[in-house]
Amino acid sequence: MYNLSSQIRRASDSVALNISEGSIGQSNLELKKFTGYSIRSLAEVITCIHKAKRRNYISLDEFKVLYDFSFNLMNMMIAFRSKVK
Repeated sequence: MYNLSSQIRRASDSVALNISEGSIGQSNLELKKFTGYSIRSLAEVITCIHKAKRRNYISLDEFKVLYDFSFNLMNMMIAFRSKVK
């Protein structure tokens, strides 16, 4: 349980840190690249919450809340990346 929760924390930190790193770049290409990294980190978080549910570390209700939030965030990040020129 500790390893999985640690991995979720690291991956979720990477989501924010990669967006931040990309936003200070010299070009929109940098922002697009680092937003892609953030999306992949969020996909890692989603995989981890699936694992947590399968291992009964979280309830189905907790899973649904976390998954719905992550799914909506993923859609927003993909839409944002597609708008960056």
